[in-house]
Amino acid sequence: MADPVSGVPIGRGRRLWLYALGFLILLFLVLPTIIVIPMSFSGTRFLRFPPEQLSWRWYQAYFGSVEWRDATLVSLKAAVLTMLVATPLGVMAAYGLHASRSKLSRLVETALIAPLILPLILVSIGVFFLYARIGLNNTLTGLVLAHVCLAMPFVFVTVLAGLKGYDMNQERVARSLGASRLVAFLTVTLPQVRFSVFSGALLAFITSLDEVVVALFISGGENATLTRRMFTALRDEIDPTVAAISSLLVALTLTLLALGLVFGDRRTGAR
Repeated sequence: MADPVSGVPIGRGRRLWLYALGFLILLFLVLPTIIVIPMSFSGTRFLRFPPEQLSWRWYQAYFGSVEWRDATLVSLKAAVLTMLVATPLGVMAAYGLHASRSKLSRLVETALIAPLILPLILVSIGVFFLYARIGLNNTLTGLVLAHVCLAMPFVFVTVLAGLKGYDMNQERVARSLGASRLVAFLTVTLPQVRFSVFSGALLAFITSLDEVVVALFISGGENATLTRRMFTALRDEIDPTVAAISSLLVALTLTLLALGLVFGDRRTGAR
């Protein structure tokens, strides 16, 4: 491996230093998550690390609580609906911009990824006042619409990256043989970028499931999300049940990411 600036080969010592630095940065980012998992098995009333005794007490408290189960159901409903709405919208936006030769395409792309750039607190305040006028606060519909706005950019960016590595001439050949644009997309283009679509759908699901800032403003009552109830539990008192829920969310997220990797490996093997 050579240095791209000087052309001098990078020595083994420098490589080890870079690996060590990368490992320390990764450890710094992951360590808070790692600490939460053993804390969730604590048998005491307060969060301790390391736990003095191991117990399933807080997992049992979570599964035995009606409030926690209802909040989980709301979050799962919102995440699934968000995924089902954001995925086709993001795919259509990515395909339209990729196939477009308009000079305004760069401006439209910037507008579509704006939710990734704007501070969530500003988005939350704007959505709250808008929903207050049209009566969508504390409703599942309002929650899903807000989450779609946050999740669609992830689908858009992921699918657009997949389309940039795809040869559009294949679709043009199908259209020249009589297929409509929709049929050509569904039968030729979509199967070849399906991994990007699948990855974008997973990101949309995870974005909705983990989102808390917008939910604090627009969800409540029977439609309070799991993350909102977790935040309330930490604000009023340090409930160790939150550690158990956090561990379950981490496990779910890792499982979904693993499915995405397996799906990608199968796609690569098929090629």
